[in-house]
Amino acid sequence: MAEGQKFKFPATMMDNEIKRLGVLVSEVDRPVQPPLPRKSTTLELEGFGRNLSVTEGRGFRKELIHMLMDLRPQFLRFPGGCFVEGDWLKNAVRWRETIGPWEERPGHYGDVWKYWTDDGLGYFEFLQLAEDLGAEPIWVFNAGISHHDEVDTTALAPFVKDALNGIEFARGNSESTWGSIRAAMGHSERFPLKYVATGNEDCETKNYQANYLMFYNAIREAYPDIQIISNCDGSSKPLHHPADLYDFHVYSNATYIFLMKDYFTRTSRTGPKVFVSEYAVNYPRDAGNGSLLASLAEAAFLIGLEKNSDIVHLASYAPLFVNDNDRRWIPDAIVFNSWQQYGTPSYWMQTFFRESSGSLIHPVSLASSYSSSLAASAITWKDNEDMFLRIKIVNFGSHAVNLTISATGHRAGVDTARSTVTVLTSSDLLDENSFSNPNKAR
Repeated sequence: MAEGQKFKFPATMMDNEIKRLGVLVSEVDRPVQPPLPRKSTTLELEGFGRNLSVTEGRGFRKELIHMLMDLRPQFLRFPGGCFVEGDWLKNAVRWRETIGPWEERPGHYGDVWKYWTDDGLGYFEFLQLAEDLGAEPIWVFNAGISHHDEVDTTALAPFVKDALNGIEFARGNSESTWGSIRAAMGHSERFPLKYVATGNEDCETKNYQANYLMFYNAIREAYPDIQIISNCDGSSKPLHHPADLYDFHVYSNATYIFLMKDYFTRTSRTGPKVFVSEYAVNYPRDAGNGSLLASLAEAAFLIGLEKNSDIVHLASYAPLFVNDNDRRWIPDAIVFNSWQQYGTPSYWMQTFFRESSGSLIHPVSLASSYSSSLAASAITWKDNEDMFLRIKIVNFGSHAVNLTISATGHRAGVDTARSTVTVLTSSDLLDENSFSNPNKAR
C-alpha cells in the first residue's frame, strides 16, 4: 500500500462479545509518526512478602516477577503513593531505614494501609529491580507532608538534605558518603536515577508549593539533569512553579474513565509534560475485584494517551500487586497468595500496550453508527528487521457493531496471511479472574 492510502477491515462483534478489546497485528513497512509515551506500572505493594523462590537472588518470587516482565515496563515508580506520605509523618517511609542488611532494618508501621512492614523491600531493592527490568527508576520522596500533619517550609531543610542524600545513594560515586554505602552493599556502579517526584497528592496542602520550591531549587542545583515531577495538575491551567513533569491521578467509574480518552486533547502543549502515574477504574459496582468492564474503560483511556503522546510522556496503572490474604485496596493488576497468582483483566489489557513505548502512532478514523462508544488506535514498531502494525479497538457500547477503521501513513501493504486477531472478552462485563479460573476474562 502506498503512503497516505487507507486500509480497511470490518469487525463484527457477536452478542456474547458485546464489549471487548480487539487487536489486529500485521506486518508493514516503515512508520512515520511521533513516538508514544513510555508505560509502566506503579509499584504500590500490599503485603508483598519475601519467598524462598527468588529471581537473581533478590528475594522476589520468580513467577510474580515474570508477570511483571511480561508487561515490558519502561519505568518503575516507587515506593508508592500514600505509602510515601503516611497518615502521620512519624509513620512515613524513610529511605535510610530501608537500606543495609535486612535483619538490621527497623521496619515501620504503614499507617495508611494498616500493616507493619519490615522494609525488606527497600530503596536499594527497588533500584535493583528497575535495573533488572531494564526500566527507569522513578523515586517518590516525602515532601514534608502527610495526610494529617506537615512541616513548615522554614523547618524543611532536613527533608531537603535527606532527599539529596537519597539521590547521592543512587547516583553518587563509590567514594561519596552515600555512594560508598551503596558500594558496600555490592553495587559500586551508579544507578541511572533520572526522575524524582516531590510528594504524592499534596498540591492542595498548606505548605506544598513553598516546600516544593525548596526541593526543586536544591535538586536542580546539585543534579541539573534530573527530571523533577510536581504533584500539582497542570492539565487545565498553568502551574505556579517550575517543573519538568506534573503528576496526574485518576480513579473513577468505568464511564468516566472511558470518556477521559479525549481529556488531554485539550491540554496545553507548552510547559511541563504529563505523568499519569496512577489510573484505574475503582468504583466497586464497575470494578469489583478487577472486571472486564474496568479493563475496557482503561484501554480506551490508554488509547487516548497514545494519541496525546506529544504531551503525555509517562503512564502507569496502580496498584501493581496485592496479597489476596491482606487486601487493602481493590482492584489491582496482579493478585497472589503464598503459592498462586493471576492477572486481573486490567493486567491482561496492559499486555495489548506493551509495544506502545517508543512506537509510532498513525492517524485513524472510524466509520460506525456507534463511533461515540468506540476507541481505536494504530501503531507500528520494529522487532529485529520486521515491521509490525497493531490496531487496537475498544467497543464500550451496549451493541454489537460493524465498523470500518482507516489508518494512514504506511509505506507497505499488510500481510494478511501473517495477521492475527486477539480479543479480550468474557461472557459478562463484570466477570473477574480468580485463582480457580485465572483466564475467565483474558
